[in-house]
Amino acid sequence: MAITKESVLATLRRISLPDGGDLVSHDFVRALSVESGVVRFVIEAPTAEIAQKMGPFRQAAEDLIKTLEGVKEVSVVLTAHSGGQSAPAAAAKAPPTLKVGGHPKPQAGPMKVAGVDRILAVGSGKGGVGKSTVSSNLAVALAKQGRKVGLLDADIYGPSQPRMMGVNKRPASPDGKTILPLHAHGVTIMSLGFMLEEDKPVVWRGPMLMGALQQMLTQVQWGDLDVLIVDLPPGTGDVQLTLCQKTELTGAIVVSTPQDVALLDARKALGMFDQLKTPVLGLIENMSMFHCPKCGHEAHIFGHGGVAKEAEKIGVPLLGALPIDLDTRLAGDGGTPIAAGESDMAQAYARIAEGLVRGGMA
Repeated sequence: MAITKESVLATLRRISLPDGGDLVSHDFVRALSVESGVVRFVIEAPTAEIAQKMGPFRQAAEDLIKTLEGVKEVSVVLTAHSGGQSAPAAAAKAPPTLKVGGHPKPQAGPMKVAGVDRILAVGSGKGGVGKSTVSSNLAVALAKQGRKVGLLDADIYGPSQPRMMGVNKRPASPDGKTILPLHAHGVTIMSLGFMLEEDKPVVWRGPMLMGALQQMLTQVQWGDLDVLIVDLPPGTGDVQLTLCQKTELTGAIVVSTPQDVALLDARKALGMFDQLKTPVLGLIENMSMFHCPKCGHEAHIFGHGGVAKEAEKIGVPLLGALPIDLDTRLAGDGGTPIAAGESDMAQAYARIAEGLVRGGMA
C-alpha cells in the first residue's frame, strides 16, 4: 500500500506531548513530503529551549513512521523558530536568517506560481470596505467546499490576516531562501505580518514592496493549491501593478460598499484591472444592509444596490451582497473567520464560494 501524507500525519498524532497535545495539533510538523516511499519532514519547535527538550519526540516520530507499510526511508529534522541550535545532531546547523524585501529579480514576463492552479486577486478602490474580511472568509469558505486554498496577505503596509486568521508565528526558512507557510482553518497562509512585530510600521519604497511580493509568491512553498487568494492593499499602486504584470492571474474580484464615494474609487480599481488586462470575475457588495437584531428592521446605511448596478453596467456578475454584521467583526478580531461556522453569514460566504467553484474560477 502506498504511503500518503494523510497517513503520516495520522501516525504523528499518536505522539503525545507533555501538555496533552501532539505534534500535528501544535503545528510542529512542517515541509512534509512523501515520494516513492521516502518520508521527509521538519519538527519545528517555537523556541530553541523547547527544541532542546524534543530530541526524544523527534526520535519517536522517526521510529514510528518507519513502521508504516510502504515506508523505505525516513528523514526528520528538528529545528526552532528562534533559529537556535536544536538538540539532536541530525538537526545540523540552524537555518540562516531570511531577508525580506529588496529589489525584485528580473523576469522575462508573467510567471506561474509553482503548484497553484488559479490565482484570484481581491481588490478595492479604497480602504475600509472590508476587503480583507472578505478575503479571509472567502478563503475559509472555499476550503470548506473541499478546495485546496492559499491566502496571501499582500496588503504590505497594513497586514491584517495574521489577526483575522488567528496565526501569530514566524514562518520557518530551512535554507534562508524558501519559506514554509503557516496553516489555519484549512487554509495555507503567508503574510508579511508574520515577519514583523505587530506594531512595527513598514516604511518601504516601491522596489522593496515589489521585492517582498515577489518573494512571497516565488519563495513560499505553497504546495499544490486549487486557488490562491491574494488580499491586495487598497488603491492602484505598486503592489497591484507588480502582481498583474508579473504573475499569471486568473482574475480579480472587487469589493465595494454601496455608497457613491466608495463606488467612485471602486471604478478606479476596475479601470486599473482593465488597463492591465486582468479579467474582473465579479463584484461583491459589502456592508449592503443592516439587520437590527432586536426588531428585525432592515436599514440600508450606505445606500443600496449601487454595486449591483455597477456590475450590470460593466457586464460582470454580482457575486454576493453581504450585510453589516457584528459577529463577523468579532470573529475576525478573535482569529476565527465567521465562514468557519454555520451561521447565516457563514452560509452567505458559502454561496459565494459555491458560485466561484461552479463557474470554474476557484
